[in-house]
Amino acid sequence: MTDDDRTSRTAQGGIRRVLAVLSGALAGFTALAVAELVSAWVRPQAGPVVAVGGAAIDRTPAAVKDWAIRNFGTADKLVLQLGILTVLAAFALALGLLGLRHRPAGTAGILVFGAVGAAAAISRPDSSGVVDALPSLVGAVIGALVLCTLLGRLQPSEATSAPGAAGQEAVTRSPGWDRRGFLIAASAAAAASAGAGAWGRVLNGGRGRDAVASRANVALPAPASPARPMPKGAQLRLPGVSPFITPNKDFYRVDTALVVPKVDATTWRLRIHGKGVTRPVTLTFDDLLRRDMVERDITLTCVSNEVGGPYVGNARWIGVRLDALLAESGVKPPSRGGPADQLVARSVDGMTLGSPVEDVMDGRDALLAVGMNGQPLPVDHGFPVRMVVPGLYGYVSACKWIEDIELTTFDDYDTYWVKRDWARKAPIKTQSRIDTPKPFARPAAGTVMVAGVAWAQHRGIDKVEIRVDDGPWQQARLAAEDSRDTWRQWSFPWQATKGGHTLTVRATDRTGATQTEQRARPIPDGASGWHSVVVTVD
Repeated sequence: MTDDDRTSRTAQGGIRRVLAVLSGALAGFTALAVAELVSAWVRPQAGPVVAVGGAAIDRTPAAVKDWAIRNFGTADKLVLQLGILTVLAAFALALGLLGLRHRPAGTAGILVFGAVGAAAAISRPDSSGVVDALPSLVGAVIGALVLCTLLGRLQPSEATSAPGAAGQEAVTRSPGWDRRGFLIAASAAAAASAGAGAWGRVLNGGRGRDAVASRANVALPAPASPARPMPKGAQLRLPGVSPFITPNKDFYRVDTALVVPKVDATTWRLRIHGKGVTRPVTLTFDDLLRRDMVERDITLTCVSNEVGGPYVGNARWIGVRLDALLAESGVKPPSRGGPADQLVARSVDGMTLGSPVEDVMDGRDALLAVGMNGQPLPVDHGFPVRMVVPGLYGYVSACKWIEDIELTTFDDYDTYWVKRDWARKAPIKTQSRIDTPKPFARPAAGTVMVAGVAWAQHRGIDKVEIRVDDGPWQQARLAAEDSRDTWRQWSFPWQATKGGHTLTVRATDRTGATQTEQRARPIPDGASGWHSVVVTVD
């Protein structure tokens, strides 16, 4: 073999390795695209990325979830999905290279990928059973066939010899591979996969059209008990302060749903059953709309909210009193002899939240909400129906896309977050936040308006104080109070002097309890500590 032959063979080997890696990527893409298409006939949540992502969320330690929310905010799910796709892409590339040396091992790897997705899909709490395994399995089989076919085109043919001229040695021709066949097969697989993926996305999008149409047809009834008009002076006219009513588009969203459930209100049902329920009931959406509606301004807070964090918002909700529905079903709180002390709310995606029955039935405005800020609930926020309970963190009270209420006990059943080391009962802690000036701002010397919000739902805010550096606490001006279930704005005219300063805020609720200085992370029952910002006055 001449040096030219060796160089040519080395170059050909390098090209084959590159194309093998490309084959792995194309096989992985095919598997995902076909799975997307099949999931359109099963259900979107059965797709491998969503199923594996959901399983990953379920098995992620609470501290890691807390870190993800803190660092990525509401984009945490997108980051997770991108991470899963990155891992799958690397896996597929490696399988392509492995398959070049041992084709059965490479194709078997794609099947393993499918088995993992199938196992994740059927293990989800909202699984429809073994049918949920189909998207991952069918996608993996087709992906494996694509990889096997492409790798077959890269296999070298047998070397051949041709006689040389008179008096010369025979010429040995280097083994080759089917370049044209590979190009045709790869192009066909890429085109078919792209078409399958696009078709699947269209079909999956169409599954939500009935839900969108049913929401568009909802006409919220006039409340029998309307919210009182926002008091004069409840909304401070100061730049940088959070508005008293948080617009729907800006309201925080923290949940585990990688695919937002799209529920058709015309087919939605809510079942109430369990311990102490003497008259079990199943309600339709129209059943709720025919009942007396209650409208209230209520501030919600996520337990994942860090001190000074953004996961708190105030909205005007309209819905049906939950305590009235429970009483009609025969439910009594434990203080009146009822056997159930926990209300387990289940979402259509399998999420479970546990609320103390005593709190839900103590007279506070606990609602099955159907509207938010004058509109039917946004899909992201639980359409058609969600729970809203003043004074409790969302993970024990604010079930979105609710479809089932079971009365039980805390001893008999642990809900999703309790199984992951969060507290069973979680009353909201008294908190305050500086909205303006922002951290590291550079205001001019003179009067600088320091302002923000404070909340202690179902207790109310009595006082807010500001401290500059290590100076004395000074009382801020409170905006008018709407109710003890809403946050309260505050302001403080600070006579700022040049240099660096630390501004700190604390609140006192209506029980006389002052917000603690002691720092605590969100897990297990909500963050605590004083919020402060550092500014430099020019």
